[in-house]
Amino acid sequence: MQDYFEKEKENMLHLLERIVNIDSGSYQKAGVDKVGDILINEFSQLGFIADVHEIPDKGNNIVLKHEEATNPSILLIGHIDTVFPAGTVAKRPFTVEGDFAKGPGVFDMKASHVMTLYALKYLISQNNDVYKNVLIIINTDEEIGSISSRELIEATAEKVQYVFIMEPADLAGNVVTGRKGGGKFFVKIYGKSAHSGVAPEKGASAIQELALKIVALHELTKKEGIHVNVGLVSGGQSVNTIAPFAEAGIDLRFETQEQGEFAQAKILEICSFTETPNTHIEISGGITRPAWKTDERQNELLSFMRDAASEWNIDLGSTYSGGGSDGNFTGNMGIPTIDGLGPRGGNAHQDDEFMVISSLNERGQLLVKVLDKINKRNKAESLLNSK
Repeated sequence: MQDYFEKEKENMLHLLERIVNIDSGSYQKAGVDKVGDILINEFSQLGFIADVHEIPDKGNNIVLKHEEATNPSILLIGHIDTVFPAGTVAKRPFTVEGDFAKGPGVFDMKASHVMTLYALKYLISQNNDVYKNVLIIINTDEEIGSISSRELIEATAEKVQYVFIMEPADLAGNVVTGRKGGGKFFVKIYGKSAHSGVAPEKGASAIQELALKIVALHELTKKEGIHVNVGLVSGGQSVNTIAPFAEAGIDLRFETQEQGEFAQAKILEICSFTETPNTHIEISGGITRPAWKTDERQNELLSFMRDAASEWNIDLGSTYSGGGSDGNFTGNMGIPTIDGLGPRGGNAHQDDEFMVISSLNERGQLLVKVLDKINKRNKAESLLNSK
């Protein structure tokens, strides 16, 4: 198997270059769909049929199922959207420097799709019928909260036994077994403009009111398990004008659903009134990802994976992440979920994002081994139950 991935290395990098060199930010529908079409074509050569879920203003979500599959029990999920604006590829296209591949989205998470494809290619080349037991979701809006794909993910996950989120691994190769929940809120404050020198008393500063809200919102971070960050602010008309408008974007993170619901209620309460006379406030948004906590069934799956990894002398570590992913949805549903099965690398969402090329081999082998062992166990259990 190691020889297979080494032999296919150049083909894997060529495909990776093709999809990295397409701008595919979450709101760039044409680019996202182009990446999706390339992957649909690649998987179709293995016998996978694409069920395309059309989205008018964002990339189309895709479900891949082999033509011989009947009732798959394993779901693999990965996104093809990135956080980068149009024109990023022209500025810094795909490059290879030693054992590192660089480019927008190379690590988060286009390399994972290439690795998944070649893992299934290998299994099929070995006449291993695990491909009949696998469903794949390629979604297109994970970076903005999986707004259009969440329903599809949850409805599909209800039908399977296990979910693997193909997000990339950290440099140590740890998988993720839990994530904080999260939410996003957007505040708009309306005041009244006036000349700040001639008649300031006629104005009502929206910026002043927003400043008061920011202080109150950040105070919530003192509560256990909760973190609130006002990460975007804008407003005002000119330096010598009382600000008639201001707005802010708020990020919420929490460790348990109870904490999330408490924090959401407090954010809405804080933004339900104004203290500055003649201003008023509007707020939108809410919790976008539920908290995902490790449970007993998930620990069993992790133990199973560690057994598989040990056969290749890999000491598989696990971690808890403050960042969100589609694993939040399936993990919160109680479906055994493991995240971070993709290649190793780092600096996601940054200009110096990179993927460790040799990890395509090691993580590809891990995925092959895990899928094979689950398939064999399911067959054994099915045989036992039929007696």
